[in-house]
Amino acid sequence: MIRRTRHPEASVSARRTEAFTDGVFAIAATLLVLGLTDRSLGTITTDAELASALRELLHPVFSFVISFLILCLMWMTHVRQFEWIVRIDDAGMWINTLRLLLIVLVPFTSSLDTSYADLLLGRILLPINFFLAIVLGWVQWIWAVRSGAITDLTPDDARRLGRASLSAVILSGAAMLLSPWLGSAAFLLFVFDGLLTRALRGADAPVSPSAADRDRADGDVGGRR
Repeated sequence: MIRRTRHPEASVSARRTEAFTDGVFAIAATLLVLGLTDRSLGTITTDAELASALRELLHPVFSFVISFLILCLMWMTHVRQFEWIVRIDDAGMWINTLRLLLIVLVPFTSSLDTSYADLLLGRILLPINFFLAIVLGWVQWIWAVRSGAITDLTPDDARRLGRASLSAVILSGAAMLLSPWLGSAAFLLFVFDGLLTRALRGADAPVSPSAADRDRADGDVGGRR
């Protein structure tokens, strides 16, 4: 049943924040490839020389692929969160803004990983970057639950989804701790993200509200009860 509720005047529809965040993720993911395109292969005259030059790019390509996939995982988490978040206030926008600040830094820290992987700072800055961004994504969900920005979830379901989002926090934290020895290869831990997410969630994920319900929620509609 749909019923009208009055949202706090301090909050606004989350749709514009959602769209802006989508754009920032897309730009950051696209800029990652510049770490490959600005690397010169030198003078190539034979297939053997080209093959040798490409082999030297294996680490930069690996770092690019890993960074791109982690960014995509974070974007998918953002999409799932904003299926439920219908309103956002100043605190929520600032949390999201700080997270996006870290997101746009990823192409830079990824380039450090590819150029200075033999140095400690070169290996750890990208994992630290991702860890902080992922933590802020989890903080954003905690804010949403406590501020009443979510109207279509029971408190129990909201807590379960919050526990599920801890999967990325745990794995990124472990990758950060292992990065002094493994560098960006530590991100391979994320192959366990699906299993850990389901284990922490403890049940099937709640079904997201329909598009029609979301459109109503952008006004003065509180969602399903």
